[in-house]
Amino acid sequence: MKKATATMETMNSISADKDPSPAQSIDARIRELGDWRGETLARVRFLIKQAEPDVIEEWKWRGVPVWERDGIICTGETYKAAVKLTFAKGASLEDPSGLFNSSLDGNTRRAIDFHEGDKIDEEALKALIRAAVALNTARPARSRKKPKSA
Repeated sequence: MKKATATMETMNSISADKDPSPAQSIDARIRELGDWRGETLARVRFLIKQAEPDVIEEWKWRGVPVWERDGIICTGETYKAAVKLTFAKGASLEDPSGLFNSSLDGNTRRAIDFHEGDKIDEEALKALIRAAVALNTARPARSRKKPKSA
């Protein structure tokens, strides 16, 4: 029995070593892109971590970087002509700087498409990240039940 347990533990540690962490997967994506898209993804990643030091990085949906804190903050998809930062609850966020420029028709998500040569408004993006975290961490107000009348 001990031998079987040891073998299972060894197999589990080997399989764990084969799978890269989400951070390693994001690093690999940035290197793989090797152009302005990689630079942009790396920059927004840095700004997300700066705005929310407790952010958790995930790698979901067959290769999409995801940043979470009490729920999804945003995802970072890369396309031929854009790096898209999609905010899961973007429609509920104030955007005084007008960063959202994509996915504006839906009731839930909003996105920012960055194109080659775009300058990132870093302070506005960090404020948006913090607002998304605040929305995720806010607890809904409890509704008071009305006493039953006799």
